[in-house]
Amino acid sequence: MSKIIHQREKCLGCGACAAVCPKFFEIDKKDSLANLKNSKKVGDNFELESEKIGYIKEATEICPIKIIRTEN
Repeated sequence: MSKIIHQREKCLGCGACAAVCPKFFEIDKKDSLANLKNSKKVGDNFELESEKIGYIKEATEICPIKIIRTEN
């Protein structure tokens, strides 16, 4: 199982991750920042374990400040 890690506090709210990967990301209507869907807050980050992270690769590449990453 792999882990998706999102450093939400550093998010600019550009929406690129949600545009290319709506299965995992959405823009919060309250503060206009990206949310990693179904994730849990761990320290300063949000994390989600998933077997299928192939979809997330494009989001990690398109994020202008590189705050999305994966770990195996």
